[in-house]
Amino acid sequence: ILRSNIVGNWLVDPAGALSSNVGGKARTQSVYAQDAWQFAPQWKAVVGARVEQWRTYAGFTQTTGDPKIYPTREHTFVSPKLALAFEANDILAFKASLGRAVRMPTVNELYGATTVANLQFINDPNIKPEKSWTTELSAEQQLGTATLRATAFYEVVRDSLFSDRRSVGATTVNRVVNVGKVVTPGIELAMSGNDMLIGGLDVSGSVTWVDSRIKENDGYVNLDNVLSDDTINKRQPRVPEWRATVLLNYHVTNDLNVAYGARYSGKQYGLLDNSDVNGFAYQGTSKYFVTDVRINYHFAKQWTAAVGVDNLNNYQYWNFHPYPQRSYTAELKWDL
Repeated sequence: ILRSNIVGNWLVDPAGALSSNVGGKARTQSVYAQDAWQFAPQWKAVVGARVEQWRTYAGFTQTTGDPKIYPTREHTFVSPKLALAFEANDILAFKASLGRAVRMPTVNELYGATTVANLQFINDPNIKPEKSWTTELSAEQQLGTATLRATAFYEVVRDSLFSDRRSVGATTVNRVVNVGKVVTPGIELAMSGNDMLIGGLDVSGSVTWVDSRIKENDGYVNLDNVLSDDTINKRQPRVPEWRATVLLNYHVTNDLNVAYGARYSGKQYGLLDNSDVNGFAYQGTSKYFVTDVRINYHFAKQWTAAVGVDNLNNYQYWNFHPYPQRSYTAELKWDL
């Protein structure tokens, strides 16, 4: 339950008139079972299913007058999962998997209608759960001390839950909506290994390409407050086309190691119609390239010291608000 009142001076003034009073309850009960079956020397299958019963009740919103009471909702979902693995030899393996997942809306998404200053949240007690099917095909190859993996994936999400944000005059309005269908194909290449290039150097990293697009969204209402197809074939918000990471960890000695990491994300959007073309501003979602460094020294039996610099290159990037710029850390740890 979240209740707010209008107050002049929050330090000394008593609570004034009711601003909003919202609340509700949700309960999920589930059972999951799976079985692994080695049906041939090189083949293994894993079959499972999750059964969930979701119930939401006692929901209400109140701004002025009597509260609005919402009816109880109850749904049962079955999410099957299947994985198949084939070991071609000691250094090469293939895997395939298929699974369904359901994400139920939260109490806040169902009932949390609030207005604070110039921020307004509009709830939807009838919003649907998000349902997805995901398929993956991958191959893993051992090359000496390194492991290489290539994965192709394809995901279809129905009724995707999304907090749609827009400005109405001086007010920022957030409304949780269902996006009809989002399709996400992609490919990921990953590598990890020890003693790479030189002795004592561990290397890991990945590169991911994704083309996540909205294919159906019949209920979208544009800024002119009319039904629109402005979101069709637009990119899913906060899912960039390219992402990459790399981590280098060099063991100078058994007690001293130096780690260096880098993270990259391509251009992102925060709105369903991708109209927020400038991500480097308040409420924007930007691309970024960030590097970090950390030195860890185990100088006594139970003592470890570490120093580090996050965002070493001092990249200025945003996700609604600005992320921290160059930051320094120091740590001293004693283990029992």
